[in-house]
Amino acid sequence: MTRKTLIFGNGLGMGLSPELFSLDNALASVWEDDILSDAQKGMIRACLPEDTEYERPSSEEDLYVLQRVLASCDFLDGIELEDDAHWLSEHGREFPSSIRKFVHQVACCFHDTGEELPYEFVEPLTDFIHETKSHVATLNYDPLLYEAFLGSHVLRGYNGDLIDGMTRTGFSKNNMMRKNPDRLGWYLHLHGSPLFYDAPNGRIKKFRRHQLIGEQVDSTHLVLTHVRHKTAIISASSLLSEYWRFLGKALKESSEVVLFGYSGYDTHLNNQLASRCTNKHVRVVEWSGSQPDNDRLAYWRDKLKNDVEVVHLDSILDFVDW
Repeated sequence: MTRKTLIFGNGLGMGLSPELFSLDNALASVWEDDILSDAQKGMIRACLPEDTEYERPSSEEDLYVLQRVLASCDFLDGIELEDDAHWLSEHGREFPSSIRKFVHQVACCFHDTGEELPYEFVEPLTDFIHETKSHVATLNYDPLLYEAFLGSHVLRGYNGDLIDGMTRTGFSKNNMMRKNPDRLGWYLHLHGSPLFYDAPNGRIKKFRRHQLIGEQVDSTHLVLTHVRHKTAIISASSLLSEYWRFLGKALKESSEVVLFGYSGYDTHLNNQLASRCTNKHVRVVEWSGSQPDNDRLAYWRDKLKNDVEVVHLDSILDFVDW
């Protein structure tokens, strides 16, 4: 059996519980907590459109506006002035860190749902990876897959089937190198994870899940925004940039690509697939309720500029034909 690249989107969690894996619900939950002061919340509200439905961020579009302000603050904060003068007020200087901590806590919500993937879904998937060493890439924060892969020993360091470049000492692209490429595949966190943090020694390390409780990390290795700002965050992170570079290598090694629970909205991924999968089979596994009035085959052919096979299921977690 030949190697493939399996790319998982948010549909994985939505197939289990649309309520628990809803971005709006996570944003609302964190907004109600004590992550931000009243002054910081006021600054965030001032960034939102006047016609916003809520008095808080409620969508990726709202987060995009915040990311633009954050980037502007970072830029001004990097300009040195004489006599301790500063472009930004004290609140302005605190704003980038506050936003990153807010976004980090929203992402953490998806790591604390208590949900697990059903055995009937996990067993065929992990058996397939054991046999083929197929690559796995995620577009969301993947505790569901991660826990399943740990339990089945898909993830077991260099003794498992997949590696993500993380060891006890942190991430290194050298850790992604394989002496025997046929024995190991890659596990690529394309949009990062709230588990990743910058250690004092300059290394990028990973929390254990139980360590996330109470943490308010100023994370720069996490993509949670509108698609228009995602490439900027990826480019600014040495970790995420490496994962995207290795995605190109994974696609080159693969005979087929399976897109699972992916909306098709990430143009940076679509462009890479369009350029690298011209002669490869691409399958899209999606919920049968995804825009049912539209021609989904035409939609995907337009997105990926390639011939595509589309598999519609009432529950995508019923899929076993990897």
